[in-house]
Order: sequence, then C-alpha cells, then structure tokens
Amino acid sequence: MPDYAQFVEAMAKCRQPQATYEALWKLAADTVGVKLFTLMRFDAASGVAERFFSNMPNAYPVSGTKPVNTTDWARQVLEEKQIFVANDIAGIAEVFYDHELIQSLGCASVINVPVVIGGEVAGTINCLHEEGFYTQEKIEAAERLKLPGAACFLLKELDQHMGAA
Repeated sequence: MPDYAQFVEAMAKCRQPQATYEALWKLAADTVGVKLFTLMRFDAASGVAERFFSNMPNAYPVSGTKPVNTTDWARQVLEEKQIFVANDIAGIAEVFYDHELIQSLGCASVINVPVVIGGEVAGTINCLHEEGFYTQEKIEAAERLKLPGAACFLLKELDQHMGAA
C-alpha cells in the first residue's frame, strides 16, 4: 500500500509546489508504477494544454502550451472524465503524435488519470511504462491518485495567481 504521508509532508512543508509535484510522482510510482511521469493541465476555454511537471525534463520539458487534439482520447478523458489506458505502442500511436519519442524512452503503455475539480477536468496525471504494464489492478489503484493530484493542480493554480499578484 502506498504511503501518503510523504505526499502530505511535502505539501505542508513549504511554499514551493515543486516538492509536492515530486511527491505525487513518487506516490504514482508506488501506486501504479511509472517510468515517465508528467502533469498536464488543460484550459477548456482556450483549448490548450500545459505540461507543468516532468520527471524527464530533457525529453519532456516544462514549457509553453500546445493545442488539445480532438481525438477519442480527448473525448474519453476530457469530456467523459474517464481514465485512458493504452498498453502497447500501437494504442499510444493512435492518440499521441509523439509515440516515437515515448517508445525511445522504453515506454509502450500509458495511463492518463483525469483530475476533476469543480466538475471540469483540470488536467491529467500521466504515467508511462513498458508494454502491457497497466493491469486492471493498476488501473483501479490509479483512482487513488486523483485526490493528491487535485491538490497539485490547485497548488499550481494558486502559485500562478500568487506570482501574478
């Protein structure tokens, strides 16, 4: 069973949200397993996505925004608010243009966990691993990432507003 104490401690410790994002990464590793971990937030009004945390910043940097693709993935995750899983590179290639980069990092399965706040998807927790990694048991365990994920997305929002003030 994952230890949430480390996440709670990171969140309570300091004003810098980076420690909380890193604690969520560790919690995800303990909960479902992960090679590549990112946090991506979505702005429904503008239709853009922004990566604000990555455990592999050289391959997946934290910078800028990109348009949200209108795929089955977007329908399932952003509209229906359901977890998305692809357990092979063909499934990933159907919805992600960067599937070659994903594969080059030794990843061929993905689980995207939507974080819903106030009825809207604030963003996703993205975990990637080797082919066939995300079993039904791990998909069910991923549900336990939603609450700490929401805390991270709210911290990001708070940090952005405090920085703008």
